[in-house]
Amino acid sequence: MQASISSATLEDVPGLADLAAVTFPLACPPEVTPADSAAFVAANLSAERFAGYLGDETCRVLVARTEGRLSGYCLLVLAPPSDPDVVEALESGRAMQPSGELSKFYLHPTAHGSGLAGQLVEAAARVAESAGARSMWLGVNNRNVRAQSFYRKSGFTTVGRRSFQVGVHTFRDLIMVRQLGAGGQ
Repeated sequence: MQASISSATLEDVPGLADLAAVTFPLACPPEVTPADSAAFVAANLSAERFAGYLGDETCRVLVARTEGRLSGYCLLVLAPPSDPDVVEALESGRAMQPSGELSKFYLHPTAHGSGLAGQLVEAAARVAESAGARSMWLGVNNRNVRAQSFYRKSGFTTVGRRSFQVGVHTFRDLIMVRQLGAGGQ
């Protein structure tokens, strides 16, 4: 699938919120209720939150477009992590510092299996590296085997775990890291 990948703009914000409402629930384990998923999206992936990410100098939002429509997005956070589990995992996993977080990474279901995810993760790696990051890390649900497999194929390795709350459920996500530049693929 041929797509264009670029930095998001304020014009993209409504579409990003709509795409997040479709894609976030797909990555959730079955015990996450639709209400819990909707509440998470409202709190973290609303139009207002995306506008805030675009205005935050430590964040980069990339969008993928296919035939002019948003088909995927990712959010990079280029600030040091504050979660002690993440800090410890990055240190023990020998993640080169500074390390950027691939905080959100979602594709519309029609783009799954198209190769677009690989294009988007490579674009994210280039943006993170150009911002000075020497590694990139992410958290992925320990039961999301499909995503884990993709991240491994993209050069990420598991270095630890962290807690991640959705509704009343606390999950122990895997923390995965990929070295960038000379230390990467």
